[in-house]
Amino acid sequence: MSMPSRWADNPHGYGLVSRALHWGMALMILWQLLTAIVRATAEHGALDNVLWGTHVSVGFTIWWLAILRGVWGLANLSRRPPHEGHPLMRGAATLGHVALYALLILEPTLGMLRAFFKGRELVIYGFPILVRGDAPRNAVLGSFVSEAHEFLGWSLFVLIAGHIAMALWHHLVRRDGTLRAMTHGSTAPRLRAGI
Repeated sequence: MSMPSRWADNPHGYGLVSRALHWGMALMILWQLLTAIVRATAEHGALDNVLWGTHVSVGFTIWWLAILRGVWGLANLSRRPPHEGHPLMRGAATLGHVALYALLILEPTLGMLRAFFKGRELVIYGFPILVRGDAPRNAVLGSFVSEAHEFLGWSLFVLIAGHIAMALWHHLVRRDGTLRAMTHGSTAPRLRAGI
């Protein structure tokens, strides 16, 4: 019997690809939260300009990684660790993950549409994707998309806080190995040498 690939998911844990995507995106989302908080609370100055200057490029990266992660997740769906527990808890876990994926794709999409409808430049890592004036300005759609982007962005952060709370609940209360599956790739605790 062969060992499961370290790259792919398996019923006992997530593979290297899933874990790299998860934790890499988690760091990027934390950065996005920081930039959004500074933007919402600080006066527009040097710090805000530096941080906010990365917001679009990092959001674009999250968008692509969320799509890649969704495709990878679907390809590994039959191998992934199952959601365990009461059927309502399993359903809530599935619904929560679907909502996370949906918002991780929708939120950057709305950000790009905002630039389009407001006639703004869209520059990703220094490369102009949309040049000012390329898009027809539409004040009504631009305002609607801007409000939706802001609302869904904060909603995403709340959903992620719930995701973190549930991961900690699984780890500290249920002690079922759910968090270990994403941190170590296995729900089983590692044995120390000599034990």
